[in-house]
Amino acid sequence: MARKRAISPAVFRRGINLWPPFLFAGIRVLEVGEDYRSAKVRLRLGRLNRNWVGTHFGGSIFAMTDPFWMLLVMQNLGSEYVVWDSAAEIEFVSPGRGDIFAEFVLTEDRLAEIRELTAGGEKALVWFDTEVVGADGKTVARVRKRIYVRPKRRDDAGRESAEQTGRSERTEPQPA
Repeated sequence: MARKRAISPAVFRRGINLWPPFLFAGIRVLEVGEDYRSAKVRLRLGRLNRNWVGTHFGGSIFAMTDPFWMLLVMQNLGSEYVVWDSAAEIEFVSPGRGDIFAEFVLTEDRLAEIRELTAGGEKALVWFDTEVVGADGKTVARVRKRIYVRPKRRDDAGRESAEQTGRSERTEPQPA
């Protein structure tokens, strides 16, 4: 399904590469698919993201994978859905000593699964898996992200705005 994008993948890629958590950690988004169905990310080992034993800092490994499943799902489902990160897990498999990479590919089957799970207005909690690999193809880490998805309701506009700004909605007592 062709959708009009608020921002082109190329502009998004350039912008996220300037985002301080990525820029200062040595994280670089190499590719974002024209249909927002894929992304490829690299983390270079440098003195600012090296841990005590000289390998990649685990927080940087996690950060390189953090936003992508949510963003890909959000871009493909469109503004009629609420999409949030819900949970995450990381397993460190082997030391990362050079450039490491993560690839994300969102298939039509996964999107169809999410649409089916949310068809009646229900929420869906969907897990996505990513392997972080070294230039030699050896697995450095396995990351799982759980994404919360549900169709928007009419009352979401005000609540979403409050959630995004960090303010909670409160109802003041009304005089009797």
